[in-house]
Amino acid sequence: MRDLNSNSAAMSEELLAWYDVHARAMPWRVGPADRAAGIRPDPYKVWLSEVMLQQTTVAAVRDYFLRFTSLWPTVSDLAAAEDAEVMAEWAGLGYYARARNLLKCARVVASDFSGEFPDSYDGLLKLPGIGPYTAAAIASIAFNRPETVLDGNVERVMARLHDIHDPLPGVKPVLKERAAELTPSQRPGDYAQAVMDLGATICTPRNPACGICPWRNPCAARSAGTAAELPKKTPKKPKPTRKGIVYLAKSAGGLWLLERRPDKGLLGGMLGWPGSEWSDAPGPNPPFEAVWQEADGEVRHTFTHFHLILRVMTAELPEGFNQNAAQELIPHRDFRPSSLPTVMRKAFDLYQGL
Repeated sequence: MRDLNSNSAAMSEELLAWYDVHARAMPWRVGPADRAAGIRPDPYKVWLSEVMLQQTTVAAVRDYFLRFTSLWPTVSDLAAAEDAEVMAEWAGLGYYARARNLLKCARVVASDFSGEFPDSYDGLLKLPGIGPYTAAAIASIAFNRPETVLDGNVERVMARLHDIHDPLPGVKPVLKERAAELTPSQRPGDYAQAVMDLGATICTPRNPACGICPWRNPCAARSAGTAAELPKKTPKKPKPTRKGIVYLAKSAGGLWLLERRPDKGLLGGMLGWPGSEWSDAPGPNPPFEAVWQEADGEVRHTFTHFHLILRVMTAELPEGFNQNAAQELIPHRDFRPSSLPTVMRKAFDLYQGL
């Protein structure tokens, strides 16, 4: 097995050579050939993609990214957009705090930096919603800074490369040190994407394709036969289950009653159905007095920290209903179920099946 510390430069070159041939094509990426020809990545697109990709797959993000960049081609265009419009376009992508931070960050870049992203890790880290990983990714990919990018794919590659058996998340600092040792000063942006691609396509969580890996020879876990069991993770606590009630109401004239959730908290700022709290034993909280009918079945949805079971109640919205400040009456012709968060869309789908 090759000495990893003394051969980091050679290993980086090997990975870049592999990337030059096998780089994944993505709508936000400037491929290695174009980059070599002098085409620079758009920092706005790099930032947007990195925010969207947090805890979300490339396949899920692709269409959202294309729609966002079609509607708002620049960060200044996004900064000028209406909050409700952006939140509606984000619906279904989940983790809605990302969308709120997206707008905050866009507006800071547009107002304080004349629409140009800072080009350093430290400068990027000061922007709303940008943490250490995202700052490193943007600095590296967009501005070719030799920053260490450590996502889940890179963690897995480093754990296997060095046969590290200490569990995540506690071992993250060690994995970042190992990743930093391999980060080159030449082509760091391509290298960051190369090591992420390696984890996504070769050094996969299950059944890693070690036989075609450009780092198969120096990989300690491959030699030890432990690659498939790494990285190890501290067992997670079981998720609790909460319950709730949502109320779907439409008037005879075709008006839907929706309610905008508070900016802070789960689904913050999103339109959804009026409802109860989410707890072990939620009490009824209808938006108006009526004979509410319970739909057959229930809505089940899983968030990061808990499972949710919703009962769906339905009634006709009375004509002349006076909504409160958080509620909106939306004509049927303007109602877009696709603009609802996934859990609220599930409730609508159950209603549609009545």
